[in-house]
Amino acid sequence: QVQLVESGGGLVQAGGSLRLSCATSGRTFSTYVMGWFRQAPGKEREFVAAIRWSGGNTYYADSVKGRFTISRENAKNTVYLQMNSLKPEDTAVYYCAAKPNLYITYQPDRYDYWGQGTQVTVSS
Repeated sequence: QVQLVESGGGLVQAGGSLRLSCATSGRTFSTYVMGWFRQAPGKEREFVAAIRWSGGNTYYADSVKGRFTISRENAKNTVYLQMNSLKPEDTAVYYCAAKPNLYITYQPDRYDYWGQGTQVTVSS
């Protein structure tokens, strides 16, 4: 049974940093793409970042490029999202997701597995 469990969300002031974690279990993710998405109230879920577990190629939404960094740690089967220079518009529930092939897509409906989400709130 595949499980993705996010942690690390919270309340932070604008300009601050947070690191989100996504602990994975249930299978080997070496042939997967791992993604981070976010959803603000009243808005659609949007792509934030993605990484190929094998190879480590990374991809970012323009809105977070240069501020956020996605990474993975093989020994802990964990994916991270380091978020720096946070802005109030980054406020959302952040979700970790996985898709079982190496094709990169920004479309959330292409991802098969999802975590429960973690709230990030950035105050101005």
